[in-house]
Amino acid sequence: MKSTDADSREHGPIVNAQKAGGAPRLIALDWGTSSLRAFLLADDAVVLEQRAMDRGILHLPSPGGRKGFEAAFAEAVGRWLGQWPTLPVVASGMVGSAQGWQEVPYVPCPADVRALADHALRLPTPLGKDLWLVPGVRYDPVAGAPDVMRGEEMQIAGALELQPAWAARARVVLPGTHSKWVQVDGGRVTVFATHMTGELYAVLRQHSILGRLMPISAATALPDAGGSAAQAAAFTSGVDAARGSAAGELGHQLFAVRTLGLTGRLATDVLGDYLSGLLIGHELVAGLAASATARSAGAPLLLIGDAALCRRYVDALARFDVRADAVLDNTAPRGLWALARAAGLLPRDSIAPTT
Repeated sequence: MKSTDADSREHGPIVNAQKAGGAPRLIALDWGTSSLRAFLLADDAVVLEQRAMDRGILHLPSPGGRKGFEAAFAEAVGRWLGQWPTLPVVASGMVGSAQGWQEVPYVPCPADVRALADHALRLPTPLGKDLWLVPGVRYDPVAGAPDVMRGEEMQIAGALELQPAWAARARVVLPGTHSKWVQVDGGRVTVFATHMTGELYAVLRQHSILGRLMPISAATALPDAGGSAAQAAAFTSGVDAARGSAAGELGHQLFAVRTLGLTGRLATDVLGDYLSGLLIGHELVAGLAASATARSAGAPLLLIGDAALCRRYVDALARFDVRADAVLDNTAPRGLWALARAAGLLPRDSIAPTT
C-alpha cells in the first residue's frame, strides 16, 4: 500500500497492515462533533493503521445532510474497503445522534457492551457496505435530571477490556468539553453525570468579560499542563479556591478571576490557568461528593482522555488527597472491538475474549 506525503498529513501515519500485526479484522470509527478517527484493527484490537480527520458531524465535506456523511465515510474508509471489502465497520459517537447520519436511540442504564450491541443500528452505505452505529447511554433517575453520553461508552468498554477486574466496580472520569463521571458495577454503566467544564472554559474565555484580560491565544480550550511554574501555581490556586468554597459560590469566584487580574494579584498571562483550576476544582468537588457512597468506597478511579488534560486532573485530584489508579489514553478502538465481538461481527477465529 503506497502512501504520499499528502496522505500522511491528512490521515496520519500509514503502515503496512500485514506486517504490523496480522490480517485486518475490523474498521472502527470514533466519529464525534469536530473530528473523525478511523482505525483498522487486527486481532485483540491491535491498531494497524489510523486516520484522524477534521470530518466531525459539524465539519462534513458538504454542509449537512446524508451526502456529507457519505462523502466523509468514503474519504475515511474507502481505500480500506477497496482492499478488504468484507471487513465489518462499526462507529460510535455523535454520528448516531439526532444531528448525525442516522439517530440511534439511547440504551438506558444499566448498560453494558451486550446491550449496546443488541441495539446497534445497521445503516447501508453507498460503498455497498453496512455501517453499524452504536447507541449512546441514557441515565434517567426518577428524582433527578436525565443525562446522556455518546462515544464515552466505548471508551469505558475499552478500559474494561484492558483490565477486566475493573468491571466489578470502578469510578471512571472522562475529562473534556463535557466531562463524564461514571459508576461501573458488574461490567455495566449504572450511574453517570456530565459536567460542562471544557465548554464553560471556552465560553468564558471567548464571550465574557473575564477573557478581556487574558491573552488571545488558546482561548478555546483548557490550557496545557506543561506550562511554566507560574501557570502551575495559578492552576493550583484555582483548584484550592474551589475546594474551599461554600455552596453556591462559583458565580462570585468567577468574577474574582477578573478582579485578581485588575488588582495585580495574578498576572494576566496566568488568569486562564487560574480559571481552569477553578472550573476543574468545582467539577471535582461535585464529582467526588457524588461518588462518596458505600457502593463506590474503595472502587478504583480511572481517568480516560487526552494525556495533557488528564495530567491536570491528576494534579487537581492530588489537592483533594485523591489518587487516580490509572490514566488511559484513547480506549475507543478496544471498546469498539468488544462491541463488534458481542454483535457477532468478527470472524470466528477472532472472537475469543481478550485479557
